[in-house]
Amino acid sequence: MYVIAVYDMGEKRVGKMLKLCRRYLNWIQNSVFEGEITEVKLEELKLAVKALMVPDEDSFILFKTRQEKWLEKEILGKERSSIDNFL
Repeated sequence: MYVIAVYDMGEKRVGKMLKLCRRYLNWIQNSVFEGEITEVKLEELKLAVKALMVPDEDSFILFKTRQEKWLEKEILGKERSSIDNFL
């Protein structure tokens, strides 16, 4: 499945959330990640996010689609991080 993850965390937890999300997804822009992920890895990520966040202060939002081809992405201005992978 293809997901876009967006978070808003307290200042003390932002760095930890950034490192956590980078283990599972591609960094796109401040607090925004996207990429292909399995159901198992997504559940792993969600459990780790819940352990890190303070529910009354922080938010983590997931947008899911079956495949990236069903998502149209338009970038205006500078693209912060290219997700091209070279083998």
